[in-house]
Amino acid sequence: MTLVLILAMAVSFGIQSWIEGGVVAAVILLNVVVGFFQEYSAEKTMDSLRSLSSPTACVVRDGEAIVVPSGEVVPGDLIEVKMGDTIPADIRLIEAKNFETDEALLTGESLPVRKREHSLFDDNTGPGDRLNVAYSSSTVTKGRARGIAFATGTFTEIGAIAAALRQKESRVRPVKRNERGKAGPHRYLEAYTLTLGDAIGRFLGVNVGTPLQRKLSKLAMLLFGIAVVCAIIVLSANRWNTRQEVIIYAVATGLSMIPASLVVVLTITMAAGTKRMVERHVIVRNLKSLEALGAVTDICSDKTGTLTQGKMVARGAWIPGLGTYTVDLTSNEPFNPTKGDIRYDTRQPCEIDFRRGATEKDATGTITPAADLLAASKSSLQDFLAVAALANVATVFEKEGQWHARGDPTEIAIQVFASRFGNNRLDLMKEGNAQWNEVAEFPFDSDIKRMSVIVKNNASGDHYAFTKGAVERVLKVCTHFRATDAESSSSAAGPSVIPMTEDRRAQIIANMEIFAGLGLRVLALASRKMVDTVDINEDTDRNEVERDLTFLGLIGLYDPPRPESAPAVRECHEAGIAVHMLTGDHPETAKAIAIEVGILPKQMDRVSADVAASIVMTATEFDSLSDEEIDQLPVLPLVIARCAPSTKVRMIDALHRRGKFCAMTGDGVNDSPSLRRADVGIAMGQAGSDVAKDASDIVLADDNFASIVAAIEEGRRIFDNIQKFILHVLAENIAQACVLLVGLAFKDASSLSVFPLAPVEIVWIIMVTSGMPDMGLGFERAVPDIMRRPPQSLKTGVFTPEFLVDMVVYGLWISALCLAAFVLRVYAWGGGNLGERCNETFSPACETVFRARATTFACLTWFALFLAWELVDMRRSFFRMQPGSKKYFTQWFYDVWRNKFLFWAIIGGFVTLFPTLYIPVINHAVFKHTGISWEWGIVFIAAGLFFAGWP
Repeated sequence: MTLVLILAMAVSFGIQSWIEGGVVAAVILLNVVVGFFQEYSAEKTMDSLRSLSSPTACVVRDGEAIVVPSGEVVPGDLIEVKMGDTIPADIRLIEAKNFETDEALLTGESLPVRKREHSLFDDNTGPGDRLNVAYSSSTVTKGRARGIAFATGTFTEIGAIAAALRQKESRVRPVKRNERGKAGPHRYLEAYTLTLGDAIGRFLGVNVGTPLQRKLSKLAMLLFGIAVVCAIIVLSANRWNTRQEVIIYAVATGLSMIPASLVVVLTITMAAGTKRMVERHVIVRNLKSLEALGAVTDICSDKTGTLTQGKMVARGAWIPGLGTYTVDLTSNEPFNPTKGDIRYDTRQPCEIDFRRGATEKDATGTITPAADLLAASKSSLQDFLAVAALANVATVFEKEGQWHARGDPTEIAIQVFASRFGNNRLDLMKEGNAQWNEVAEFPFDSDIKRMSVIVKNNASGDHYAFTKGAVERVLKVCTHFRATDAESSSSAAGPSVIPMTEDRRAQIIANMEIFAGLGLRVLALASRKMVDTVDINEDTDRNEVERDLTFLGLIGLYDPPRPESAPAVRECHEAGIAVHMLTGDHPETAKAIAIEVGILPKQMDRVSADVAASIVMTATEFDSLSDEEIDQLPVLPLVIARCAPSTKVRMIDALHRRGKFCAMTGDGVNDSPSLRRADVGIAMGQAGSDVAKDASDIVLADDNFASIVAAIEEGRRIFDNIQKFILHVLAENIAQACVLLVGLAFKDASSLSVFPLAPVEIVWIIMVTSGMPDMGLGFERAVPDIMRRPPQSLKTGVFTPEFLVDMVVYGLWISALCLAAFVLRVYAWGGGNLGERCNETFSPACETVFRARATTFACLTWFALFLAWELVDMRRSFFRMQPGSKKYFTQWFYDVWRNKFLFWAIIGGFVTLFPTLYIPVINHAVFKHTGISWEWGIVFIAAGLFFAGWP
């Protein structure tokens, strides 16, 4: 658009129209300066947002694990990393558990490198062979580790080759060659032509930026073409007369079609929108997602920490041969193992009425001190607690009278339960007096849903495999069952351990489903004594460790739904958005939480059988279906339990085949494919891995489902506001072009057209009168019903049928009123005197034309400003934008005052009109009009008709 203004300036100076050329030059300078500072501010905003979504590091300082941006890591920091993290600095490992990193960026080695913290190397050992060091920017592919940072920033190994990494990608199209490496002259010509085309496209903005920015750049090119056609029409209507006033008329008509501030306002609006999203705990990594958010029809969300609070507490446990343990919490300190009562009942969970226990506490057992429970048990409880404490990397500790925890919420809850009985991991493995030593660790794998450790009992010297995980997955590797509480160990043969049978499996599943029906996440614990312990380490085949286990019991964890989850889900349903829960939990647990937050109906018995079978499925059931069978389901599942990462990808593909536009949440490394496949990938800012964040479009700073809904609302608001200011700009363009094209019929004494609007008047309205209100519309808040209407279609974008009708109607109505004002002043009260050469200079004969032109200019200025207020809500009257308000006659004032930027922009537009009309020389020589008096009556009447004619 600036290029068009430069062309207009060149034409004006070329025909020695110094005033018009000078005004256009001033406008170009103003546009460039203001645009530069606005875009600079927008870019600074985006830079700050990018820093928020940059990789983070878990640093232990003063005994507390805190998360800081990677750039704030300093040498000497103790760093903790886990699978999916990006190493924030070069660190010397001091502890590594099954730890591997991808160092392809540094060494070019495609395979992950297993690290050894106890290895020592010579000083001249190359980076790829230093197995006791993890390098900055490499990615953790397996396990976890701790280490001391010794180099950061440009002093790291990757910093040494940073210059090579910063080289820009070549923008020159490669020459296509045949199999012998030869290329003919036509291939070189093709490459040069495509490269030139790319450069022109970048210059015009049609192949860079977001889809909407590219679409608007193409619109600007279309309007430029229309402007050229309009200029040709003007010249043709004046028989190609090349007099100065004809050329100026052609320039004015061309300028009337140019939305000069469109792209700048769009950039500022999107930057401001991303900044506002940060206030709502959403960090935008990809500007394209701003356009996509408003079109989301389905949200696929995780449960733990997103729909729920992520603050798990162990509420129940079942140990065969002993009974059921239930924890009554008596405080809001989930990490404090000394708070809360333990109820004990010798019955199994399937024999207890937990629903009655909600009102009658004794129905779930009697309160018993932990010490008494330990004393009453011979070995079953002790073995169960040993697995709970040691097959667990979380730590729970007291510091300055406050209990703290570090680790995964699930493991913290289990660790707190074990600590209630005095079996704290830190105590059991305390240096100098350790009862147990850890030999190897096999981290939790989302595919097999198990975690195991190999530990050594220092008293006996025996090695044991301790395993916890999803009940079905643990039962697959269990061959024995602890039936009674006996002196013999759970992992040794004896009267208490019997072979696992189908009846025993059914008993375990029945008890698990009781816990799951209460909304508890249920895990199974198992163990076995390792017989062959010669070469046991982290390289041992996992399948050799997780086999022939003895089932020890179940533990149920409660993760309460966030208070805002149910209202957020209800808001999604009102907005036409379906919510799907994809979780690794048991189907009954997932179903209970889904009903509680409103994803599933509370009265499932009223749902038809085929729909009920479809809306709750396990990943095994869903993955066993072919694509054709999935497409034939009456509805896609609203809940998928025991979900694997590959299931998420299939779910996205199924939604796409149904024409849906979906958002997907994820936090792990394995979620990256689904995040990239989704239309909007959403990573967790707190629990998410760096790999997941890199694959996502937006990051939730608080891991809260309600923030997803807030992001969608903000996306819709941005889309609405973009639509508003585009409509405002284009409606004005149509009005100005129509006024000038119809004005060709007004011929003066020399048979040349007299323009109803002068070129400077048009530039003034485009740049000064409308520029700031357009920006104000970009800052407008969301309309009341924005989340009670269906998602918009990205196929039509902002140019919906409603938009096109409004654009034409507003444009034609404004042009009709402006032309009527001009005609009335010239023919009704001016005798039809159009003078001569009134496009060039003022003379007594041009008094009527100059007054008519001033009247038309005042009308168009007012209409442009009033239209900005009208477009605050495109579906409601200016006087009734808040349908629930009881301020029937004054609500409009509160509405216009709410957006103070828009209010003062419009007031400024009104105020700046008067100097242009009444300051001598400026009015005659620059704007080609003169001051008016009684003509204000025409302006007021036209304004009244404008209000009355609003659609």
